[in-house]
Amino acid sequence: MILPEWTIAELQDKMDAGELTARQIAELYIQRIEAVDKGGPFLNSIIELNPDALEIAEKLDDERKAGRARGPLHGIPVLLKDNIDTHDRMQTTAGSLALEGNFAAKDAFIVKQLRKAGALILGKTNLSEWANFRGKRSVSGWSSRGGLTRNPYVLDRSACGSSSGSGAAIAANLATVAVGTETDGSIICPSQTNGIVGIKPTLGLLSRSGIIPIAHSQDTPGPMARTVADAAILLAAMTGVDSADPATRLSRKRGLFNYAKRLHYEALKGARIGVARNMAGTNPRVTKIFEHCIEVMKRLGAVIIDPADVSHFDKIGRTELEVLYYEYKADLNKYLAALGADVRVHSLHDVIRFNEEHADRVMPYFGQEHMIAAQEKGPLSEKKYKDALSKNRRLTRKDGIDSVMQKFRLDALVVPSGAPAWTIDLVNGDANNSDIESTSPAAVAGYPHITVPAGYMFGLPVGISFFGRAWDDAKLIGYAYAFEQATQYRRQPRYLAAAQSIP
Repeated sequence: MILPEWTIAELQDKMDAGELTARQIAELYIQRIEAVDKGGPFLNSIIELNPDALEIAEKLDDERKAGRARGPLHGIPVLLKDNIDTHDRMQTTAGSLALEGNFAAKDAFIVKQLRKAGALILGKTNLSEWANFRGKRSVSGWSSRGGLTRNPYVLDRSACGSSSGSGAAIAANLATVAVGTETDGSIICPSQTNGIVGIKPTLGLLSRSGIIPIAHSQDTPGPMARTVADAAILLAAMTGVDSADPATRLSRKRGLFNYAKRLHYEALKGARIGVARNMAGTNPRVTKIFEHCIEVMKRLGAVIIDPADVSHFDKIGRTELEVLYYEYKADLNKYLAALGADVRVHSLHDVIRFNEEHADRVMPYFGQEHMIAAQEKGPLSEKKYKDALSKNRRLTRKDGIDSVMQKFRLDALVVPSGAPAWTIDLVNGDANNSDIESTSPAAVAGYPHITVPAGYMFGLPVGISFFGRAWDDAKLIGYAYAFEQATQYRRQPRYLAAAQSIP
């Protein structure tokens, strides 16, 4: 089924003009999901549709007719990753059969904000089970509840993860925008490999309450969209101070921006952009695309500092994992303990046991080594945890991103977002052999990061990343918008069976 890749602004214009209603828009996307996701190429990116979507859309149409449209998201279909609580008739399971039947007692804070803005929650997207923090040889985009999500550009390629379904669905035009979550790479990677825009905001800009956690020192939701403008609109709607998430307190003064003001063509003019050359990897084809992107930014008036290497970017892997294990046990136990009696599991220990008892359905391809390692950790008061967290923050903040940006008086850093998607391998797990490191420094630091389409290799998307200091979200959105508007690199997926033979 052919459906235009409407932006949020275009849909608002059509609804204001009476050409489309919110209900009609929802019906069109549902029809496309049935045709493309559940049939046709069989992307399998949607894990569940909202059974009340059309009824809600009609109510939003009534509000518009009464002159009470709430803003740019009024009537716009939004997809949510299936680790985000919704108090409705949809489940929240993180893709796990262990949480099948988990109907949240209340909306996640960001869902409340979206509903307040008039967004239509159309459905939940598939993901790498437990946000890809279960087994060491995981298959991105696979969950025991949802099955395997495929990349719409080349169907035998990975959609990356853990926000696999959100990335694939938006690339395939199954909704206007989607929400993903990231601990380290789970928004950026599926956005870049599916050829869309993804924003991992500063930690604390968006609330995490009501989201199945991995680690509070790194977790954040974020927008995924086909354009920077749409991603910025979705981001703005989700912001707000949440008393249940102390990290959002800083956003009251530092994070609540009107991002639309930063969307202008000359945002890069005079900006000092550092090339994180030591993180850019050695893939010659990716490097060629990256060098062209740098030339584009020069033509747009940016001052390029090359190299502007980020120190210690490769020295945090072991301590990052240590922190994640400690926080995963503490944070997941807290989330699970609050679930109702009708849910099967109420602790990480329960999940591990469930997985073992249902291994034929839950672990046919890979195990749960990360869960077991986390279960063995002690409380967050242990010195080993505190030392690892302190080291991570020092190396990624003061001695990492902050240091290089201060040294060269930078406004942002750029790096390739990653290499093209790898071939899906259910036997051996993910085979991402890229030596590009775009996500960990910003993820561990809790700093903002945005990826934008930058080109293609053999029909597969490649992105470019802008990242910087805490609360530089609006600035980075402006740079990404200027680059996007000057290049217009994104093109629609073709659902190829295999990668093109000619790059």
